Amino acid sequence: MIASLRGTVLSVGLTGAVIETGGVGMSIQATPTTLSGLRVGEETLVHTELVVREDSLTLFGFADADERDSFRTLMSAKGVGAKLALAMLAVHTPNTLRRAIASQDVAALTRVPGLGPKGAQRVILDVADKLGPVTGDDPDVAPSASQGAGGGSPQTALDGAAPNADVVAALVQLGWNEASAGQAVTAVEADYAEAGESPDMAVLLRASLRWLGGGHRG
Repeated sequence: MIASLRGTVLSVGLTGAVIETGGVGMSIQATPTTLSGLRVGEETLVHTELVVREDSLTLFGFADADERDSFRTLMSAKGVGAKLALAMLAVHTPNTLRRAIASQDVAALTRVPGLGPKGAQRVILDVADKLGPVTGDDPDVAPSASQGAGGGSPQTALDGAAPNADVVAALVQLGWNEASAGQAVTAVEADYAEAGESPDMAVLLRASLRWLGGGHRG
């Protein structure tokens, strides 16, 4: 098993990155939080999990061992594959997942695309306390301004501008439908535009995931 990967970051995309180690470029799939911490040309260390299928070998990378171990534990639940486990960690940190599972918060878990009430209940039963106790704080789970009650129309704020297509595509790849993804990106872009900021795509993707995680589903 490939437990970790240290090397130079060659490229970073919305859903993955390439890290060169020993002269070989290794492609990894990762959460937006992990990818946002990578910088092209800089050395990095990611914790990894190799998922082997009949027709593929996919390496998943994580910012720390906790996220990697949570990914591994989630995949032990019935009906949870690598894509759904990664989507769960894109929406929730390991700590928020621990809280949701410990409190049997089905509503929080079903904010993950592709995870319905029955699937969420199965995850709660299968994972139980395997994720371990809640540790530390969750600095990156606060909702964006557009998640507040009574938010204005994002389309009006952006004068009908189309949302960032690459970010929408990344959200669709994570499991949301195109309408929900477009609505989230448009809303988040409106917030940043109002603040006079121009975030890069990784930041925009994370903010869109928080927006969707707040229950704003199309």
